[in-house]
Amino acid sequence: MYIYKFGGASVKDAAGIKNVAHIIKNYGEKQLLVVVSAMGKITNQLVALTNAHVNNDDHKHFLFEEIKAFHYRIMEELFTDHKNPIYNDVANTFVEIEWLLEEEAQDGADYLYDQIVAVGELVSSRILAAYLSLTGCVGIWQDARNYIKTDNNYTEANVFWDKTIHEIQKHLPSYTENGIVITQGFIGSTSENFTSTLGREGSDYSAAIFASALNAKSVTIWKDVPGVLNADPKWFDETELIPHLSYHDAIELTYYGATVIHPKTIKPIQNKGIPLYVRSFIHPEGEGTMINNTEAPLPVPSFIFKVDQVLISIFPKDFSFIIEENLSHIFAILHRNKVKVNTMLNSAISFSICVDNQAHKIDALLKDLSETFKVKYNENMELVTIRYYNQQTIDRVTVDKEVLLEVKSRHTCQMVMKNKN
Repeated sequence: MYIYKFGGASVKDAAGIKNVAHIIKNYGEKQLLVVVSAMGKITNQLVALTNAHVNNDDHKHFLFEEIKAFHYRIMEELFTDHKNPIYNDVANTFVEIEWLLEEEAQDGADYLYDQIVAVGELVSSRILAAYLSLTGCVGIWQDARNYIKTDNNYTEANVFWDKTIHEIQKHLPSYTENGIVITQGFIGSTSENFTSTLGREGSDYSAAIFASALNAKSVTIWKDVPGVLNADPKWFDETELIPHLSYHDAIELTYYGATVIHPKTIKPIQNKGIPLYVRSFIHPEGEGTMINNTEAPLPVPSFIFKVDQVLISIFPKDFSFIIEENLSHIFAILHRNKVKVNTMLNSAISFSICVDNQAHKIDALLKDLSETFKVKYNENMELVTIRYYNQQTIDRVTVDKEVLLEVKSRHTCQMVMKNKN
């Protein structure tokens, strides 16, 4: 059993669907399960639709018609026969949203987000499965919600592993023996059978879950880059392909914000010793990057940039030490507001954290912290992480920058900084 995962960029239009089908037919194995994301930027549009619905904005109906029209245009290019069952399948899938939009939003925003946004994956996977079948390859569509079981922590659901493994091992093998299974990334279901999601960009994680449960021989994530690079091409004119790296370095890079792989992807496959490949859907003949249990360090320093950061400094109001009970209180507040810390540093009477600038979360967080602590913050910060750093690499990224916070360990340096001007 082999697992392939295709992200939104690979299925952004009809040509993308055709290319993915070509890769599956020419590079795929006999027993293959394919995990697919929503098409292109559809997830962002579905998020906008969710927000409009939560705010009871009549514009939501226009947004929904745009989303449907986008998919139907792609289907028109792929399926000239309008009697193809895919047209009914997609229409019936969109009904899940139509039922919600008929009435004013009554449920929580996170719950509604999961019910609406998940439809992107459901539709894209149906279209891919149908096109595979059209080309003479047996594409068997399966609903990931029947297999990945989670709690009801909507938008960031936690997987119930025992139940998930049971459902996958009990039902999926009978399908993989008869064709190529096409399923969805990012989504699961609760014990009440409501749709849940695993966090943005969670399709990689879904692929790892299926791989672990099925004891797959490998997982391949198909990207628009040749493999894992030592920096994001949008920040560096010259980047280097890393042909081989360890699970350890991979999980460190994803933890610090490297977007090529979802942070939760590594653990399930590392536990089973399943190799992970990152390859290009643009140039599928390339070897890409292999991630496994090698102990070799990265061959070159790696850079991770995160922009639009907020640096928050927290001080006790009574000049007491920040440690122990104060830290537990701070982290409880962070957890309650669902704010993730990207780096941190504490002294005797201060604790500083750098977080993504998610306005609605940050406002609530600052309010909660201010009830107990004195709080200062700086916006428009950049966070740079260098794995296997040296002074030359630090100098390279700090030109014309003022560093407000710096944290170093043996192999990793993190700096929160801003432009000097």
